[in-house]
Amino acid sequence: MARELTFRIFRYNPDEPGNKPFLQDFHVTEEPRMTLFVVLNKLREEQDPSLRFDFVCRAAICGSCGMLVNGRPTLACKTLTKDLPQETTLMPLPVFKLLGDLSVDTGVWFRDISLKTESWIHNDDPFDEQAQEARMDNELALRIYEAERCIECGCCIGGCATANIKPNFIGAAGVNRVARFMLDPRDKRTDQEYFEVVGSEDGIFGCIGLMACDDNCPIGIPLRDQLTYVRRKMAATGWRMGKK
Repeated sequence: MARELTFRIFRYNPDEPGNKPFLQDFHVTEEPRMTLFVVLNKLREEQDPSLRFDFVCRAAICGSCGMLVNGRPTLACKTLTKDLPQETTLMPLPVFKLLGDLSVDTGVWFRDISLKTESWIHNDDPFDEQAQEARMDNELALRIYEAERCIECGCCIGGCATANIKPNFIGAAGVNRVARFMLDPRDKRTDQEYFEVVGSEDGIFGCIGLMACDDNCPIGIPLRDQLTYVRRKMAATGWRMGKK
């Protein structure tokens, strides 16, 4: 017999003066292979068209549907209702600007991180349109690809204790981005230059080591390894700078 599921959903419109947050209960009959993405669309189509949440791809590629499901950051499109209890609480991801209900603005946050970490290849070599592409071995290319797989869903940030306390902390997503460029032989920045970008409490040394980022990444990027790699490089750089 199909379960009758209850979803307790955070409701709040910050654009309405005097509006206060509250939790609203919705009821849905469970269907085979139902995902939380399907549930939310059914609720908006059949019960409350004002319900706000984000989605694009429904295939865990766009990262739009990140939210807290019973307190844990995850993607709605990857969450099967069969893995949820009969009563589930849905909240928006913290840290990011709340747009309404379950919808948050991750774009501005990730753009700021791109600027802070200078997420582009730094290379002053003159451009030669006739030259072949820079080559690298497969193992290195795969290590860079691991970092590039980030879909900017914000789940690692929403579950990060430091990011929830310090608004300027770049979090695992920022560290992962730095690791990507540190690995890339086309980027000519020195360790000291990277240290100036992330060698602070708002950067690599702000992490308190709970590793919720690694646990919550919905696509399995090894954020723990990325953090360790960058932290060791920056610690060695700081030690060398301190000796001067």
